[in-house]
Amino acid sequence: MIGLSSYAGVMESLMNSAEEQQPSSPLANSWSKIQESSKNQKPKCVGGFVLVHAGAGYHSESKAKEYKHVCKRACQRAVDRLKAGALAVEAVAAALVELEDSPFTNAGMGSNLNLSGEIECDASIMDGKSLHYGAVGAISGIKNPVLVANRLLSEAQKGKLSAGRIPPCFLVGRGAHDWAVSHGIPPCPSEKMASKFSLSAYKRNKRKMELAEKIDTGHNHTKKRRQSSENENGSGCLDTVGAVVIDLEGNVAAAVSSGGLAMKHPGRVGQAAHYGCGCWAENACSMNSHSTAVSTSGSPFLAGEDRVLGGVIVLRCCRCVEPPPSQNIQGILVEFLWSHTTESMCVGYMSAQDSKAKTHISRLPPGTVPGQCLAIEGGVCRLMSVVE
Repeated sequence: MIGLSSYAGVMESLMNSAEEQQPSSPLANSWSKIQESSKNQKPKCVGGFVLVHAGAGYHSESKAKEYKHVCKRACQRAVDRLKAGALAVEAVAAALVELEDSPFTNAGMGSNLNLSGEIECDASIMDGKSLHYGAVGAISGIKNPVLVANRLLSEAQKGKLSAGRIPPCFLVGRGAHDWAVSHGIPPCPSEKMASKFSLSAYKRNKRKMELAEKIDTGHNHTKKRRQSSENENGSGCLDTVGAVVIDLEGNVAAAVSSGGLAMKHPGRVGQAAHYGCGCWAENACSMNSHSTAVSTSGSPFLAGEDRVLGGVIVLRCCRCVEPPPSQNIQGILVEFLWSHTTESMCVGYMSAQDSKAKTHISRLPPGTVPGQCLAIEGGVCRLMSVVE
């Protein structure tokens, strides 16, 4: 547990120490995997790695099994795509679909309801190879918003439209919905996307708002009531879900999806959809020897808040230089971590040659104050393959 000001130092220390040690902890088992193949050489097997999270917020003990299970399924879905030869951007989208389909997450199905009792979602995805990005904001009637974001990304990669028009990479509201349907993504009635948990939370919050409007509370009491509401919502406090992936060629990708704040104003677009805010992915290049993928959760950039509540998952990797006589062995050193200032954060991670994913619910120690303390955990692994 560390203070917020110590985050950068801990991050740098974790990353630097990874280059000097072999993975040995339960979080950093050594896995035999793949790296980027050379022009005239092909790797003997495929591989990759995925790290996901089911939201930073509050994960009740009674639903711990469900949270872990959805992270396992998301990891497995991404690994299945990697084994089939998919690139990182497709694998990360597959992981997000699984997270969006769970009624226990605040993304896609079961998302928070807005003031009008409707579901409006945000999502974004970024491909570290091309640096292309796709996003949707305040979209309704689509079960998997990340699929729309991913389709926007892939369509943009095809180049200009007729008459030299620039293809969209970020669409919102009705325009995003209509574009999705016109590109073969099936609509889903909003009433079918609400879960019993999100409906219950909406009715509870609605009653509180109606009561509050009848009473002259004052600014300070309103702030206290809002914080109390956050704690009482339980699973409703969960925020954005996300994933980061590295594929068999060494490409990285990141994605994020969110139902947004409970009782938000219709049309509000949260940070999950904004470029460089919800997620980021960038392959190594001549200027930077490390590839990086990041997916965030929460609202750490809001000014005027007493508490900075949020979470993040990070994947950083670089090529392994193997000494002779192992020059035919290629590898990637993968460093991964998760961090949060919320009460808890549920994560899962898996390599392409693991039989099952590992999951963990990270929690702040008893007695600490959410928003004023930081939990950070992670590991290191080496992805290897023999080149023929």
